[in-house]
Amino acid sequence: MKKLMILALCGAFLFPSCVAKKKYQELEANYQKNKDLLNTATVKLNSCEQDRASANTRIKSLEERIADLKLSNENLISTSKDMTVLTSQGATNLEKSLESLKEKDLKINRLQDALTKKDSVTLALVTSLKKEVGLNDPDIEINVEKSVVFISLSDKVLFKTGSYTVTDRAKEILGKVATVINSKPDFEAMVEGHTDNVPYNGSILLDNWDLSVKRATSIVRELQALGVKPEQLIAAGRSEYIPLVPNTDAQSRSTNRRTKILILPKIDQFYEMIEDEMKNLSEEGN
Repeated sequence: MKKLMILALCGAFLFPSCVAKKKYQELEANYQKNKDLLNTATVKLNSCEQDRASANTRIKSLEERIADLKLSNENLISTSKDMTVLTSQGATNLEKSLESLKEKDLKINRLQDALTKKDSVTLALVTSLKKEVGLNDPDIEINVEKSVVFISLSDKVLFKTGSYTVTDRAKEILGKVATVINSKPDFEAMVEGHTDNVPYNGSILLDNWDLSVKRATSIVRELQALGVKPEQLIAAGRSEYIPLVPNTDAQSRSTNRRTKILILPKIDQFYEMIEDEMKNLSEEGN
């Protein structure tokens, strides 16, 4: 009996102790479960926070891009308006340029016509000279140089060595040249005297400059005596400074001793022609 009572008492004490431990285990399991849920939620919350920060950054970037696009659009609209103005101005400028080109084309055509006429006159002049003077004398050259007709006469045809007195043979040739010059009252004849590089050793003149000029004036006087108007004549001396070939021997020096007669339009008439042409174009433009 005494033993039964002891067992009963022990059971009474042990049963509540077993119940409390089970409850504690259940609570601890719930706590762990809730703790796991809390950790999971915290992880998800952190992830959401990161996603939100990333989204905010993207939104800000998109907003900035939208602002840039709006600004670009406004600039494009402004540029488009400017281009419209420029296009209109360009069309006007193009029209003016075309008009200017037409005027220039007209001037070019007229100048080409003038050059064609000048070439025709030059050809006719060369033909006349060759017909009058002849072609068989090697000491007489008739040619065109820079659109200017010229006759080049060898020194031995015109003068004796060191002299500026015109020979009889020269007078015959100059008579034919005078015939051509007299047929061209609107032209001038410039006579150029050329020497070689041998220093002049006479007693009357100073040097080759004097000799070249004196030979030119002798030819001018002879042409005047043959009926050429003096206002058509020009005398010029070039001395030794424009040789045709190097003065290396007697033959080359003989080649360089020459007299050129250039037949050219009067300069004042040339300028008058240009002024009249410009005046006509100006009047047509108005």
